[in-house]
Amino acid sequence: MAREFNVPPVVFPSGGGNPAPQQRRLPTAPFQPPKSSNPSIPFMSFDIGSAAASTSFSTPQFASTTIGGGSTGFEDEPPLLEELGINTKQIYQKTISILNPFRVKADLHEDADLSGPFLFLMAFGLFQLLAGKIHFGIILGWVIMASVFLYVVFNMLAGRNGNLDLYRCVSLIGYCMLPVVILSAISLFLPGGMAIKVVAGVFVIWSTRVCTRLVVELASCGDEHRGLIAYACFLIYTLFSLLVIF
Repeated sequence: MAREFNVPPVVFPSGGGNPAPQQRRLPTAPFQPPKSSNPSIPFMSFDIGSAAASTSFSTPQFASTTIGGGSTGFEDEPPLLEELGINTKQIYQKTISILNPFRVKADLHEDADLSGPFLFLMAFGLFQLLAGKIHFGIILGWVIMASVFLYVVFNMLAGRNGNLDLYRCVSLIGYCMLPVVILSAISLFLPGGMAIKVVAGVFVIWSTRVCTRLVVELASCGDEHRGLIAYACFLIYTLFSLLVIF
């Protein structure tokens, strides 16, 4: 027996069988707030085009630094080493003067500094490190003690007339360490024993002669006590040479 389904009737619109066209909706304009009554303030207007056209950003102009009535820029700034008080030309000239123990120019060492001595001490510690010895702290400590020792000895000998300050002592002892630095570099290629001791003796005499002459010529009343000053310098650089030998 077949089952019957109730289907609703289909109704076609009138007018020739064609459906009536639907009315097209026109798009509405977006919300536009009212423009500002004051046209001189563009940021109060929401009209982006007019605000961008009326507003222009110029490149900021930095005023040059004026010192003493004159304008200076970055091109006129002194080098960094000069600002730190490091004169590389002076360090080079002092180093060349130390390399010639028979013609030492004492006038170059009138202006004491610690830049050159620091470089020589670091080089000495580096050569000792290459030899398997870590002596950075010992070297710096001995330089300070040696400077205090030379300062006390000279001022006790010269009395009230002594004008050798501690800063100049550190500078002179540090610069005169150059022969000992050369000795530490040569010792890397020399065998131990008597050979290294003989070479060390030559370099100790070199450092002693240079340091003694500088102290005598730069400090007052130094010529009267040349022998004792030379003995103090000999003890100082012998102590440093022992770090190389042993």
